[in-house]
Amino acid sequence: MTINLNHSYASGDVSDIINKKIDQALTKKNRETAPREYLGASILGNPCSRQIQWNYEQVEKDEGKGFSGQTLRIFEAGHSFEDMAIGWIREAGIDLKTEKEGGAQFGFSVAQGKIAGHIDGVILDGPSEWQYPMLWECKSANQKKFNEFRNNGLESTNQTYAAQVAIYQAYMNLENPALFTVVNKNTCELYHEVIPFNNELAQRISDKAANILSAVQSSTLMPRVANNSDYYFCRWCDFYERCWNEEG
Repeated sequence: MTINLNHSYASGDVSDIINKKIDQALTKKNRETAPREYLGASILGNPCSRQIQWNYEQVEKDEGKGFSGQTLRIFEAGHSFEDMAIGWIREAGIDLKTEKEGGAQFGFSVAQGKIAGHIDGVILDGPSEWQYPMLWECKSANQKKFNEFRNNGLESTNQTYAAQVAIYQAYMNLENPALFTVVNKNTCELYHEVIPFNNELAQRISDKAANILSAVQSSTLMPRVANNSDYYFCRWCDFYERCWNEEG
């Protein structure tokens, strides 16, 4: 008699079991991570001031909303692409610094620590036609979004990222043109764009942050980004139910 010791598992079942455990672990870790107690430069370009305010105030999100395990995996993958880009740029002979002595990130903090941000890096030397020091910011994108960056440029493709760059340039006193790098997640193609300092944008976003902090202090609510609940940005918002059905 032959005993079959090979257990049969459907590949789909195995994936479901393992991925569920991974996502549960990632979401648990994310919930236990201390939330930011400041307005981060990375979100100030978000078009909805009310959403920014509620995130800052740590208002509870709608049931079932928040970062999924898959989204958290995408974030981690983005960090890996950034690390690779750092290595490639350095190998090209460009003097890119990403940490202070001791390992801390470069960053800024203003308004008694209520507005802050951390940059990806500073370039101190490289091509002769550039001005130094220059801010370096890196993102990763799928093929479709990568093509948008390459064909249309940063400002037209993602205003949140454009605002982030401008704020960093302003508060870090890096008003020389910045280098914005995008890594294609599908092909590892690289897109680089030199971004002149947009003082008007930086001032507008800084004023926006001040207005949000003022609203928090006075317990008033910032306006929505739209007057219609069907607006695309609202439909994807973690506070959709609270904003449109509870707040009225």
